[in-house]
Amino acid sequence: MVKMFWKWLPICPVTLGLFSVITTTTGAMSAAGDANALPAKTGTVQESAGQVTSVSQLSDVQPTDWAFGALQSLVERYGCIAGYPNATYRGNRALTRYEFAAGINACLDRVNELISTATTDIVKKEDLATLQKLQEQFASELASLRGRVDALEPYLETLEKQQFSTTTKLHGEAIFALSGFASGQDADNADIPRSTTFGDRVRLNFDTSFTGQDLLRVRLQALNLNYFSSEGGTGTRLPEGTLAFNAEIGDEDPENNQVGVETLYYRFPLGKKTEVTFFANEGEVEDFVNTINPFLDGDEGASGALSKFGSRNSVYYFVPAGAGVGLTHRLSEQLELSLGYLSSTASNPNANRGLFNGSYGAIAQLTFQPSDRLSIGLTYVNAYNNQGEDLAIPGTGSQKANLGLVTDSPTSTNAYGLEASYQVNSGFLINAWAGFAKTRVLGVGDADIWNYAVALAFPDLGKKGNLAGLIVGMEPKVTGANGAIANVFTDIVPLQNRDSAQDRNTSLHVEGFYSYAVSDNITITPGLIWLTAPNHDDRNSDAVLGVIRTTFTF
Repeated sequence: MVKMFWKWLPICPVTLGLFSVITTTTGAMSAAGDANALPAKTGTVQESAGQVTSVSQLSDVQPTDWAFGALQSLVERYGCIAGYPNATYRGNRALTRYEFAAGINACLDRVNELISTATTDIVKKEDLATLQKLQEQFASELASLRGRVDALEPYLETLEKQQFSTTTKLHGEAIFALSGFASGQDADNADIPRSTTFGDRVRLNFDTSFTGQDLLRVRLQALNLNYFSSEGGTGTRLPEGTLAFNAEIGDEDPENNQVGVETLYYRFPLGKKTEVTFFANEGEVEDFVNTINPFLDGDEGASGALSKFGSRNSVYYFVPAGAGVGLTHRLSEQLELSLGYLSSTASNPNANRGLFNGSYGAIAQLTFQPSDRLSIGLTYVNAYNNQGEDLAIPGTGSQKANLGLVTDSPTSTNAYGLEASYQVNSGFLINAWAGFAKTRVLGVGDADIWNYAVALAFPDLGKKGNLAGLIVGMEPKVTGANGAIANVFTDIVPLQNRDSAQDRNTSLHVEGFYSYAVSDNITITPGLIWLTAPNHDDRNSDAVLGVIRTTFTF
């Protein structure tokens, strides 16, 4: 059959034109048929077929092309060519036997139409004979297509009657995590309890689009994953090594699996190059800023790195989750500007609270992508905190980089970040970042905080959908501070750490994990986090945290 097909192909110009009919048909179907795709971003359009009357209308077809004569004949004699709206033909696109059968049938219908309306013999007998043989040869495929269409009609009717919404899609995610410290001491120089925890985080995203380019997201969440450093968690006082999917710091009893609205935002295009997002609550930097850590920064710990530190540069965490606005503007094909303002006290009407008078974080970032493989980010954050119970860098770094710098006194921070990612090949990426923050305890003094890391990602290692990662770096450390800051540590940090305003030594964060894709919807990720000299103090023995994360998506 295959040999016969290639024998007929050169003598029948009609067959050469089927690619255009099929390409435009399947192209339109694929653009509209992805049920899991989110609304398209600014500037995207859905392609549809358009009839051409001259082969010169197809910009990617040249007179020197080997099939030019056949295409010209199909256009001028039979009108059997349909191009794309951008005046392209895309003749090199591959097609299946089913697509070829559908094209043969469509072209034959056009020929029959010409025969029934023509007064002269405009269709060659040789072409009719060849088309008839091709139609007979592909009769089984055509019959199969008709059967499949007939079967889809009642299924489509049922879907239309039972669908949840014509504008809203439901996306679900559930995390089950087993974790525990195998060894180590915390910031109190006390042994970390050797307890094993098991918790969950469940999310339901209701994604609604009104125009096809906007997105209204309402997220329901329930979780019971305690923050390891809280007194209500393992009892350890060690901000380092916090898991990316844990509850927020300060949640002594993180909702105990009570369902609540965790995220509410609306995103829409403003022109062709700008996208704006308004957050009603719990807005995150990653929702509108490229954190330059592909594969490892995965939806707040659902995928990628296991720890908050391994997910992204710690300077991003100076911007609190809250209400506000984010904006992304593409300055050029290689350069993007992201701006945002979020407040964790926006809904609080009390004094020194609210959207502008309370705690906030403002961020600006330039993202430069000179090629598909290389991305570079320059980040600036200005943050203010007037709540003594909040932390400066939630879940990363030493106590002095957290509790020690956020007392009952307000603090202000200017932070600077440099991030880079380079894709060596399809299976290997190198990511790196460095961050510096100048934090001032108002009325007391200043402190310098540094963090850095190098991260390696190995996507599709072993099989498609898998991911291996390795992160090595220094969590936020106070490298220099005004001596007066040491005076505020009296009742906040352990006795052994009160002798200096800066951290004593340097701790390294070493993290390795391997995500195994059981299926398209289930991923199991075992991993280890090793902290040398916890709390940046070599008087504390190394801590080792083991994690097994299982993520379900639907």
